[in-house]
Amino acid sequence: MALSEQEQRLLEEMERSLYQNDADVVSTTPKSGGGISAKAITIIVLSIVLGVAVVVAGIAFRVPWLGLVGFVLMIAGIMWAIRGNGGGGEESVSAGPTPASGGKGAGRKPAKSGGSFMGRLEDRWERRQDGDL
Repeated sequence: MALSEQEQRLLEEMERSLYQNDADVVSTTPKSGGGISAKAITIIVLSIVLGVAVVVAGIAFRVPWLGLVGFVLMIAGIMWAIRGNGGGGEESVSAGPTPASGGKGAGRKPAKSGGSFMGRLEDRWERRQDGDL
C-alpha cells in the first residue's frame, strides 16, 4: 500500500529528527577505551578461579569463613578490574559553552563538572528543555 504525500513528508521528517537525535547522543557520549581491556579480563578470570579454589578449599576443610573469604575475593577482583584500579580513566564530556564565554548558553547555570552519569543526564535534559541543545 502506497503512502500519501503527507505521510511521506511526515516519515521523512521523523527520519531527519531521528538522525539528528542519534548524532546528538553519539556526540555527547563519553569516549571509552572500547570496553573492558584484556588486562581487566585477565584479572577477572584469575580472581574467579582463585576465589572458587578458596571456596572449594573452605568446603573441603569444613572452614566456613574460608569459603566466605573466597567469595569476597571473587567479588573484589571483579570490582577492582571493572573500576580500572581506581586510576582516573574516566573522560569528562564537554558541557558546551559556559556562561562566561558568552556562548549560546550564557543564561543558564553551569553544568556540574565530573558529576555522576545521572547528574550529566539531568543537566543535558535541562539544557534540552531550555532549547540550548
